[in-house]
Amino acid sequence: MHIIRKLALAFAALALPAFAQAPTELRPTLLAPKPATATSPAIAPAGPANLTKPDVDAWLDGFMPYAIAAGEIPGAVVVVVKNGQVLTKRGFGYADRKAMKPVDPDLTLFRPGSTSKLLTWTAVMQLVQAGKLDLDKDVNAYLDFKIPPAFGKPITLRNLMTHTAGFEETVKYLITANPKIVLPLDKTLKRWVPTRIYAPGAVPAYSNYGASLAGYIVERVSGEPFDDYIDRHITGPLGMTHSSFRQPLPASLAPLSSKGYEAGHEDARPFEIIPLAPAGALSSTGADMAKFMIAHLDHGGALLSPATEAKMVAPANAPVPGLPAMALGFYHEDRNGRTIVGHGGDTIYFHSDLHLYLEDGVGLFVSFNSPGKNAAAHLVRTRLFEEFTDRYFPAPVVQATTIATARDHGAAMAGHYLNTRGSLTNWLKFIGVISESTVSLNPDDTITVSSFVDAAGNPKKWREVAPWQWQEVGGVSRLHAVVRDGKVESMLSSDLPQVFLFEPAPVSMNAAWLIPALIGALAIMLLTALGWPVVALIRRSYGYRPALAGRGLQLHRATRVTAWLFLIIAAGWMIIVMSIDSNLEAFNGGLDIWMRLLQLLTLVATAGTVLACWNAYATVTTHDRRWWKYGWAVLVALAGLFLVWLLFTMRTVTLSLNY
Repeated sequence: MHIIRKLALAFAALALPAFAQAPTELRPTLLAPKPATATSPAIAPAGPANLTKPDVDAWLDGFMPYAIAAGEIPGAVVVVVKNGQVLTKRGFGYADRKAMKPVDPDLTLFRPGSTSKLLTWTAVMQLVQAGKLDLDKDVNAYLDFKIPPAFGKPITLRNLMTHTAGFEETVKYLITANPKIVLPLDKTLKRWVPTRIYAPGAVPAYSNYGASLAGYIVERVSGEPFDDYIDRHITGPLGMTHSSFRQPLPASLAPLSSKGYEAGHEDARPFEIIPLAPAGALSSTGADMAKFMIAHLDHGGALLSPATEAKMVAPANAPVPGLPAMALGFYHEDRNGRTIVGHGGDTIYFHSDLHLYLEDGVGLFVSFNSPGKNAAAHLVRTRLFEEFTDRYFPAPVVQATTIATARDHGAAMAGHYLNTRGSLTNWLKFIGVISESTVSLNPDDTITVSSFVDAAGNPKKWREVAPWQWQEVGGVSRLHAVVRDGKVESMLSSDLPQVFLFEPAPVSMNAAWLIPALIGALAIMLLTALGWPVVALIRRSYGYRPALAGRGLQLHRATRVTAWLFLIIAAGWMIIVMSIDSNLEAFNGGLDIWMRLLQLLTLVATAGTVLACWNAYATVTTHDRRWWKYGWAVLVALAGLFLVWLLFTMRTVTLSLNY
C-alpha cells in the first residue's frame, strides 16, 4: 500500500502523483450544509471567533506545533491575510532540521507545487485581458508545433484551465533532481504529446502537461521566456522579491530555500526540479504568497482588472451538479455558505494549500516541507482549512434524514470505480486498476467509498439525503452521482475538486475479478515452475524414467519454461514499481532498458503460451485416464492465455516508452 500511495503522490504532485498526488492526496473541499428543515433540524454552532491576529496566533499555537510533531514534519509556514493586509505570518519547525534553522515566513522559500499553476493561469488571463489570447480558440493557433487532432474537436485555453483537454496522465520526466536531463520548456513539451483519451470539454482529467502548455503559450504570445514573464508581470509588480520559477534557484535565493524531506526523521533530499515548470516549479516564501493572495482578493489588484478577476474565479465547469465547480484555474471549495476558491500543490517533499474567502477578503496559505509520517501533511492541511473555516465562518450543521431510495440507489452505486485522471495507453493503466475506488452498501443502507476517509483513516459512511446525493454521516461533506437511465455514470465527493471524476470500471479494467484472476494465474504458474525441478529430482532419486519423449517432451518443457517466464515478468514489473517508490529518478528513463527487456520476454512468453495450448491439446487427446494430468495442462494453458491478454490489455507492451 505504501507503493500505491507513493504513486498517487507522484500523480497528484506535480508531482506523483498525486498524487496526487492518488486522488485522495489532493486537498479536500467541503460544501456548505443545507438549510434546516422540520425533519432535519440544525445544530447551531458557537458564534464565530474574532478573526484577529491575537486569536489566530493563539489558535495556530495550539494546532500547528503538535500537528507537525505528531506527523514528523520538520517545518511549515502559515499565512493569513485579511482586508488587504497580512493578518499573521508564522513559521513552525525547521527549514533545515540538521542545522536547526527555523522557518522564517519572510525569508524561507517553500515549493508550493501545483499551487504554482495559479500564477500561470493569472498570466493567461492577463493576456486574455490584453486581447492577445482567446479562451475559446484552438491552442494550435498559438503554438509552433501541433497538438494532434482527436475527437473532431480542438483544445482551447478554457479546456486547459478547467482540466478538460482530455490528456492522459504523464509521469515520465515529471520531477528530477538531475538538472542535466532538463530541457527547455519548448523541447520538454515537444518531446511527447500525451494521448488524448477524452473529448475536449467532456471529462475532467487533471493535467500537468496541459498547464505547462498554457505556460508555453504565454511565452509564445508575449515574446518573453516564461520565467521572465512571471518576474516582470506577476512577482515583480507585487514585490514578491523572494519568489522564482527558475531552476535551479538564483544564487541570491538558493541559500534561503527550505530543505525537503521524504520523511521527517531522514536526511534532506536534493532540490526538486520540475521539467514542466509552469505546472509547479515556483519557489516562494509565505510572505510573498500573501502578496499574491491579497492581489486576487482585491479584485485583481495590480494583476488583473476587476472584470477579468471576476471571470477567472466564477464557476466555469461542473460535471457533477451540486458540488463546488471548477473555475478558470482556481477550484471552488465552498464551505459554510462562503464562496472559497483555491488550489492545492504537491511535489514529492512539499505539500501546500491556498484558499481565498472571496466575500470576506480573507486568504489562507500553508506549506509543509515533508509529507510526514503516513502522509500526515495531507491530513494536517485538510484539518487546518476545515477548522479555520469552522472557527471564523461557522454555519449550522444539519442532521439530514435518510430517504427511502437509499438501499436501491446504494446497491446501484456499489462496485469498482476508476479515476479519470489516469493513463490508458501505457503500463500505468494497471496502476489505475490496482488503485480503484470501491463503493459498498452497508446493512444500515449507508454506503462506504474507499477513497474518502476520516481523520483516523477510516472510510467515511454516507447516507442518501436526496436522490443520488449522499451526506457524510456525522459531517457535512457531500457525495453526488451522475445517473442516466438508472445507470451511474460518474461520482465525486465535495472532499475533492472537480478536476477528475470516478467512473464505473469497465469489465476489462475491473479489479474485482482481475486481481483474483491474476493471483490465481500466477499461482498456477508458480506451482508449474516449481514442480518441474521438484518432480525431476524425485524421479532421479527413484530412477524413474517417464515415457514422455520427442515432441511431447519438448512441449512439456516449453510449457514449464513459459511458466518461469511469466513469473520473471511479474517479478520484473513488481521491481519496477518498487524502484519508482524508492528512486525518484526511476521516472526519468533509467528503467527504459528493463521495460524493453520485459516486453521482449512478454513476446517470448506469448509464443510459449501457444506451445502450452498445443501441449494441453496433445495431453487431452492422448486418452490418458489420469484426469489430473490433462486437467493441469489445460489450467496452465488458460492461465497463460489470461496473462498474455492482461499484459497486452494493460499496455505493458508498447512501441513507445513514454508514460
